[in-house]
Amino acid sequence: MIQTSLQSSTPLLADPSVGRGRRLLWPAVSAAGATGFVLVAHLLDPNQPGNYPTCPWLLLTGTFCPGCGTLRATHALSNGDVLEALHRNPLAVATFVVLVLGFARWTRRQWRGERRMTAAPAWLLYGLFWVIMAFWVLRNVPGWTWLSPE
Repeated sequence: MIQTSLQSSTPLLADPSVGRGRRLLWPAVSAAGATGFVLVAHLLDPNQPGNYPTCPWLLLTGTFCPGCGTLRATHALSNGDVLEALHRNPLAVATFVVLVLGFARWTRRQWRGERRMTAAPAWLLYGLFWVIMAFWVLRNVPGWTWLSPE
């Protein structure tokens, strides 16, 4: 018996009975949540004392976590100051770029009705983990103030 390849060059389509509006529900909800986050970070300046609580990790250990400075980076980006955002948390800025690109890809796939993609490969997830761990350690090295959010 001869086997044929099950893969085709055309994208696999989702259930055609599901309309575009329903397929775009979760991208719309995600966009609304991200917009709310940016709006709050823009309106309530994290550089002003008392607007937000202190990072629990910083409060307990006196060291910076990988997320320290993300609110200030978001505030700076919402004001158009990319250099200030990079100074506050370069990893957060890079993450925002990847998230926007991933969101655009996801929304396009939903618009077209293509099936869901599989999860990221393990090597990518492990690599991301080690990048975060390295950033965490390096931003707390004495004298490396260029990675600290202050």
